[in-house]
Amino acid sequence: MDKHITIIGILYIVFGVLGLLAAGVILVVIAGSGLVSGDPEAMAITSIVAIAVSGFLAIISVPGIIGGIFLLKRKPWARIFVLVLGFLNLIDLPFGTALGIYTIWALMNDETIRLFGQGIAVVPSTN
Repeated sequence: MDKHITIIGILYIVFGVLGLLAAGVILVVIAGSGLVSGDPEAMAITSIVAIAVSGFLAIISVPGIIGGIFLLKRKPWARIFVLVLGFLNLIDLPFGTALGIYTIWALMNDETIRLFGQGIAVVPSTN
């Protein structure tokens, strides 16, 4: 399972970085299209739209990068954090769904839970 955890961490970092790159491209393209028009009103509107869309993309990309980095460092909280991201990714067809299913499968595995030290202690019955 150790190999799968490493792969998941790397995938979340890669998807997060790609999201940040997409945010940058969208910012330049949308804001640039307003500048090309030369119309002050169009420049204002496209700038606002560019900042909103690229800002949203950046905001949803950063948690994946953070989760991926700390998953690679095997932080116990990162397993839960990335697991939540995995469930959220299920609605992002098709790649997010695949990543979400892989994340849930790997991080809910008993071996992974033991590896992160988050097993539930079973107290023996006194009966």
